[in-house]
Amino acid sequence: MAPDPFRNDSERVRADEPKRTRKAYKLELPAAYRFLFRPARYKVAWSGRGAGKSWGVADALLTVALQRRVRVLCARQFQTSIADSVHRLLKDRISARGLDDFFTVTQTGIVSRTGSEFIFKGLKLNAAEIKSLEGVDICWVEEAQHVNRESWDLLIPTIRKEGSEIWITFNPGTVDSETWQRFVVEPPENAVVVKTSWRDNPFFPATLDEERRHAQRVMDPEDYANIWEGEPLTHAKSQIFAGRYQVAEFESPTTGVRLYYGADWGFADDPTTLVRAFERDGCLYVDHEAWAQGCEIERLPALFRLVPDAQRWPIRADNSRPELIRFMRRMGFIVKPCRKWPGSVEEGVTFLRSGFGRLVVHPRCTHVADELRLYSYKTDKTTGDVLPAIVDKNNHCMDALRYAIEPIIRGRARKDRR
Repeated sequence: MAPDPFRNDSERVRADEPKRTRKAYKLELPAAYRFLFRPARYKVAWSGRGAGKSWGVADALLTVALQRRVRVLCARQFQTSIADSVHRLLKDRISARGLDDFFTVTQTGIVSRTGSEFIFKGLKLNAAEIKSLEGVDICWVEEAQHVNRESWDLLIPTIRKEGSEIWITFNPGTVDSETWQRFVVEPPENAVVVKTSWRDNPFFPATLDEERRHAQRVMDPEDYANIWEGEPLTHAKSQIFAGRYQVAEFESPTTGVRLYYGADWGFADDPTTLVRAFERDGCLYVDHEAWAQGCEIERLPALFRLVPDAQRWPIRADNSRPELIRFMRRMGFIVKPCRKWPGSVEEGVTFLRSGFGRLVVHPRCTHVADELRLYSYKTDKTTGDVLPAIVDKNNHCMDALRYAIEPIIRGRARKDRR
């Protein structure tokens, strides 16, 4: 269910102000964007389509511009004319909120009755003008996925007024893009970085949701994850399961199939996972998952029971924690240790890639889908060559899935020896 809008707690007006003026300060935003009113040098919001982040930032800035006098620079990498900027968006939000009496909108700028000023610049073509800007309180960088290193190195020292802030919104491009690496992978200490999605937008329209559902059915999973879930694009050549899986809704069988369960135990920050799969028409279907970080031992039974019939079927689990296997057996689960040998990880991954016509993941198994998209081979940083070694990351559900299908792997091996 979409979250309720919140009434911004930071909005303060004097009791003796006219009611008509006080009304202008009222603001409703999705709760995911309340961080915009907390002090921070960098405020970063990244998402996919339909998250409402541009509207959220525009509304927040308009509210700030009525509370106090600020100079706001609205920047983006490419702006050949005012039509390429957020000028129109701000103008539309002013009208939608009934604030026309409080702002003067010109062809090239916006000024509030408090003296706040909005100016619009392109980082690529207006480098000299940006370098000479003084007194900027807030800089909003929209579509920041296109901003390169040179532009960031130019802009950041320019926003130097005491207490100034840089607000950044973007839909991720590739994992190696400058904005992604600078503000998500290794963000500054004084940054608030928030990922949002269409789920956080209580105003997400039904028409757009129909488009999203259609895209989820027909698009490549990585493209869907990038466009709608805001996940960065990885290097396709290094992706282990690129083109080998899909995320789609399907009906789980009630009779007539063997169900396979696999579990991976969590260590420190690593999650504990349980997945359920079955084979049908030459494809492997993953229809349920349980996933939890920092799961205490006494909570394991409750976590596993989130997966239907987990106490009725055998569960293959990581054999490195025999004490957990014994505990779960005492709790009524049929848990068996998986088998491991040199090269078992690579062999299991190869079987998952080629042993089935396709891997099909139900949309509710979000962590399985994420790992199938992110699970990768190592690459040479100098040449970009894909190496025959698997990155030990994004693999907890993948390990659980390998353990789950151990009976299928062993059964095929016996047939091959005949």
